[in-house]
Order: sequence, then C-alpha cells, then structure tokens
Amino acid sequence: MDGKERFDCWRELIGRSRASEVTSAHTEDFEAEMRRLELGPVTLLRTSFPAARFRRTARMVRQTDPEVYNLTLLLDGGMALTQDADPTTAFGPGDLHLVHSSRPFDLRAFGARGSGREEGRVEAVGIDFPVSMLPLPPHRLRNVLGRGFSGREGTSALLAEFLVGLDRQAAVLGPAEAPRLGAVVVDLVATLLARELDAEAAVPEDARRRVMVEEVRAFIRRNLHDPELTPSVVASAHHISVSYLHRVFTQQSEGETVAAWIRGQRLERACRDLANPALCTMPIHAVAARWGIPRASDFSRAFQAAYGLPPSEHRQRALSGSGASGE
Repeated sequence: MDGKERFDCWRELIGRSRASEVTSAHTEDFEAEMRRLELGPVTLLRTSFPAARFRRTARMVRQTDPEVYNLTLLLDGGMALTQDADPTTAFGPGDLHLVHSSRPFDLRAFGARGSGREEGRVEAVGIDFPVSMLPLPPHRLRNVLGRGFSGREGTSALLAEFLVGLDRQAAVLGPAEAPRLGAVVVDLVATLLARELDAEAAVPEDARRRVMVEEVRAFIRRNLHDPELTPSVVASAHHISVSYLHRVFTQQSEGETVAAWIRGQRLERACRDLANPALCTMPIHAVAARWGIPRASDFSRAFQAAYGLPPSEHRQRALSGSGASGE
C-alpha cells in the first residue's frame, strides 16, 4: 500500500464519525496510526498522523448531520480551530476541545517541532458521541464549543486521565465493560461543561455519582504511597461522609469496598514493580512501603492471598522470564 492509499484508508476511518474534508501535504508518503474502540454509542479514537487539515463546510452540514459531539485531547503537536466568524483558537499538548457536527469548522493540525521526525507528528485521543447523550441542550454550549480546556487541573484533568486510560486498556476491555465506560466518559464531559456554565443541576444525580467515584479513584491513585490513606481520609478530602462514600462507591464498583480497592491498587503496583528489572535491587519491603504498606508481614500475607504465591517467588519467576501465576 502506497502513501496515497494509506491516506485514503485513514481518512475513511476518521470520516466514519468525524465527517469532514481532510487534506494533507504528506499524502505521497503518508504514515498514520489509528485505534478505534466502540464503547456502546461512544467511539474512542486514538491516532497519530503528520500535519493535516480538517474542514467541515456549511454544505456538508446541510447535506448530512449525524448530530454528534467530537471531543479531542491533544497529546502532542498543535491545532488551530476556526468556527464561523469566531477568532481562531490554538491548542497545545494537554488541551481539550469540543465541536458539534452541526457547526462548520476549519481545523489545522501540525506536528511538534523537534520531535525527532522531520515534519513532526500530531498525537491525539478523543471521543465521538451522540448529542442526545449530553444532558445539556446544544444552545447552552454555544460559548464553550471550540474553546480550549487545559487537561491539567480539576475535572479537565480527570477527563484527560480517563481518556488516556481507556486507550491504554483498549485491548483488554470486555464487551460488558465498554458501554459502561462510554457512559462514564460522557458523564465526565457533562460535568466539566456544567461546571463551566454553572449548570450542575442539569446533570442527573446518577451521573454525578459516577463522576464522584471516578474523582475518588483518581485521588486514591495519586495517594497510594501514603500509609495513612483510609476511607475516612478519602471521604474528608471530598467533603462527604464515610457512609455516603461507602454506599456510592460500592454501588458503582460491583460491591467492592473503598478499602478493598485501595488494597488492590497497592498490590497491583507492587506486583508490577517486583517484575521490573530496573527495580530488581530494591528490597521487597521497600517496594511494599513505596505503595503504602509499611509492614512487611502485612504485605507478604496480602500478596499471597491475592496472587497465590509469595512476593519473593513472584519476583524470581518474573525476572527469570517464566512469568507468575495468578496475575
């Protein structure tokens, strides 16, 4: 397949949920990567490509409008978006933006300079979902469509982390998990936009609960190293009672408690570190302490219960290349 054929194939895949005129100065030697994951009615796209231009014209909107939102998280490179007579908005790595298929746009994407490739690459992950999934009416979003949101703080950071995590787990997601995760990522988008518009009451209570649980999980992941991390600490950080935290978390986690999830996350990370050749000289008790389990006996007992063998044997098997059972 030559560069032109690769470009046509990539453009066709993009167009399935992001209908636009796509052009590039690199069609003769075009090389791109694309991963597409269906999450119920939500589509996750992860792509890497050279500089390109995406234009959705007024004529295209009149001809067909699938009534979808396209959310993009830029990972590397740059983008410049122009909608109607609005000023052009520039986006850099870590920025999120949302467009509506019923509104014409002109999006230019260009690769990062000094990225090691002559022309640079654009790296992005995003989702496409029906307008009907968002509890906020389209007319309320006029002032946020096409605007940049930094994915480094608040709900934007949680959304960015969730998108990247979905992409990393794409190969192992089961068919039963996919629609639920698609709903959660749209809940995160709705919460972000509602907070920007001071319209949080428009987000259904069950969606707010799902987002709160994702915020709790993100907080736990950031603080696993702290041996004092307990359900009480988590509840206090989110200004809710322990009983409410337990009730909502277990409802959203198929019965798993907060304490059990914390323990499982700590063991998972310790298990990974024990199998890492770069950490082979780190004592096992230090690996455990690194993830918030300071007592070696507690770690050994919990690890064996979770994985069916002592941590020392897991490390030996992993580093010898034979693999460990129970992972």
